[in-house]
Amino acid sequence: MPASRTVLLTGAAGGLGTLMRELLPAHGHDLRLLDVRAIEGEPDAVTADLTDRKALREAVRGVDAVLHFAGISLESTFDKILRANIEGTYNLYEAAREEGVRRIVFASSNHAVGFTPRPQGDDPLIPLDTPRRPDTFYGLSKSFGEDLAQLYWDKHGIETVSVRIGSCFPEPTSVRMLSVWMSPDDGARLFHAALTAEDVGHTVVYGSSANTRLWWDLSSARALGYAPRDDSERYAEKLIAEQGELDPANPDHAHIGGHFCTNPPLWPH
Repeated sequence: MPASRTVLLTGAAGGLGTLMRELLPAHGHDLRLLDVRAIEGEPDAVTADLTDRKALREAVRGVDAVLHFAGISLESTFDKILRANIEGTYNLYEAAREEGVRRIVFASSNHAVGFTPRPQGDDPLIPLDTPRRPDTFYGLSKSFGEDLAQLYWDKHGIETVSVRIGSCFPEPTSVRMLSVWMSPDDGARLFHAALTAEDVGHTVVYGSSANTRLWWDLSSARALGYAPRDDSERYAEKLIAEQGELDPANPDHAHIGGHFCTNPPLWPH
């Protein structure tokens, strides 16, 4: 697949969307922005809710691909997650199908497998085929999104790369994040690879940098052409001095999903 000329970025006003709308143009992507909120300094951005199927269809018309970041990014009630993340993602895929868009990059999450025990010591990296074990309604919605992507590939030929994102911030803010952090620059590299790799069908990848303390297998991401350059280890000494090492006896530290398994942060935050 050639480099995408025009990419619809949903959730463009959010944290990840803001980072990527600054970084992805350098990779050759012309971004069309969509968010439920108006975006300051972006008068051409589309302001629409994921429940507005007419607006979604107009937004995807003529694009080469979609980066789907929109939705609720923390835990909430099931009804709110259903509307924004489950029905909203379905509406987006239907709009793409109706307009002939053939590639979607879906922001899945590590919370789709959040109750997976975290590796310790010499444990192997967590593989892509580990059973999904969502830690929240939010994680459940990401599991749904991955299955929806598979259905639309098998039934309609729409390709998707589902990226199980760890934590994409300028720098990690917790000891847990040392294992799941994805630098913004590596995030742009991974999303670019997901947009441009050929013959992806439905591919699931973990999204993080090449961290020394990595928990999961990045081989399917690398197979897309992703070459991460960053490592969280330069932040480790400071974070461990402040917070201590992860404690296997602490329920917040026992699983990949961290405190999402025990006391998840609620939307809005």
